[in-house]
Amino acid sequence: MSGAGGVGGGFEGEVVRRGDAAYDSTWSAMLWNGLKPERFPDLIVRVASDRDVRAAVRLARSEGLRVAIRSHGHSWCGSPLRDGGMLIDLSALNTCDIDPATRTATVQPGLIGREFAAALAPHGLAFPVGHCGPVPLSGYLLSGGLGWNSGLHGPAAAGVRAVEVVTADGDALTCSRSENPDLFWAARGAGPGFFAVATRFHVTLHDLPAAVAETTYTFPLAEVETVTRWATEAAQRLPANVEASFMLSTASPDITAASPRPKVISFTGTAFARTRDEAVRCLDPLRACPFAERALFRQTDEPKSFEDLYGTSSGFWPREHRNAVDTLWSDTGYETLLPILAASLARAPSEQSLILAPLWPASRDRSLSEDMAFSVLGETYVAPFAIWDDPAADSANTRWLRDTMRAVEPYGTGHYIAEADLTADASRARRSYAPEDWERLQALKATYDPANVFHTYLTPQGLRAVDGRRPAGSGTGRRGRSGA
Repeated sequence: MSGAGGVGGGFEGEVVRRGDAAYDSTWSAMLWNGLKPERFPDLIVRVASDRDVRAAVRLARSEGLRVAIRSHGHSWCGSPLRDGGMLIDLSALNTCDIDPATRTATVQPGLIGREFAAALAPHGLAFPVGHCGPVPLSGYLLSGGLGWNSGLHGPAAAGVRAVEVVTADGDALTCSRSENPDLFWAARGAGPGFFAVATRFHVTLHDLPAAVAETTYTFPLAEVETVTRWATEAAQRLPANVEASFMLSTASPDITAASPRPKVISFTGTAFARTRDEAVRCLDPLRACPFAERALFRQTDEPKSFEDLYGTSSGFWPREHRNAVDTLWSDTGYETLLPILAASLARAPSEQSLILAPLWPASRDRSLSEDMAFSVLGETYVAPFAIWDDPAADSANTRWLRDTMRAVEPYGTGHYIAEADLTADASRARRSYAPEDWERLQALKATYDPANVFHTYLTPQGLRAVDGRRPAGSGTGRRGRSGA
């Protein structure tokens, strides 16, 4: 049945239970990814207010249901979907309140980054929102948040001043450095293992960059060592407000009409500045590439808007495609890592798959990441993405991702919780934190959620949906009406 579904009087949202006619379509809408894990909550509660959140948590506690949280369904490994229990969908909580005078804003969890950036722009303000426009503020901020212009401002969680939460008891609390500081620390980095429901974030805003400019070089993948040596040296001379990154991918159609299209390495610097002249000056270190004539594509000081940036990123991750990603922090240089990854990309079963290697994704200033659960775990960072559209190719593409990770894992120092493939290995979540931070998170979970109301981090229990295998004795899982 739908409606209040036992949540209690005054509930404004919707409850969909397994067996309801609407279950299959509601379940499918919970993740943006075309690759859906076969994990099925007993009920999905789509809340319409903070009061609904409190009522849902209290219902789950009274019925002994484990709770998972979904804000906009952009979890790469499908963390919100768990077998049994309750899924609380926060996507209807998607407003923001901007105060230009104090340069602050209050945002609800379901607001997506692209909409937040658009709402801030008329006020001449900005926030380091995620690179993908549909990423919601909640999961992004809870995981630390590596977004646009983070080199200058640090991880997005550094700009969070306070978080309003609903605890495992169904109580509403405000968390900040002076009020419930342990919960505040955890809310800035615990990601999908956070043991409360974040209903509002109070954030500090920055000046909107009036000028954005981008320089890009694209070379054949065979040039990976030469390009990497030059670009990493040149990047050392870039100011903090220039975001620099490598991408290993298939050449786009506008670069070559060859079939099959060749694999390439691109290096891009994106400057966020107050004026056009300043943006161009910031990109000066990238102007003198000694082998620029060998580039398949070269674009220097190209003016960009945030809409342009979002348009580019959305092209890499088309809707309804199937996606899997993993991450690795390392203290090994890109001169070692990228040739290994280039060899792996050359064997990718899908030409849409790519590998990102952003330089200093959370800023070179480590002080901006202090006093939060999120931490920078290495000097370098890579993220291989398997992207494909044919369900029959699920196993091949996921196998490629995991083989790629195995090739570089000996150099690894950890993972990033927002984009780690938590179904790949039981150690993924633990290795996304410094050891002392992991122990603190476990202790705080036991303190604030002793009855284990909230699901903790996803584990390899969900392997069936990812690569066609499921651990022995883990059950089969049934869907929709057949599981009622």
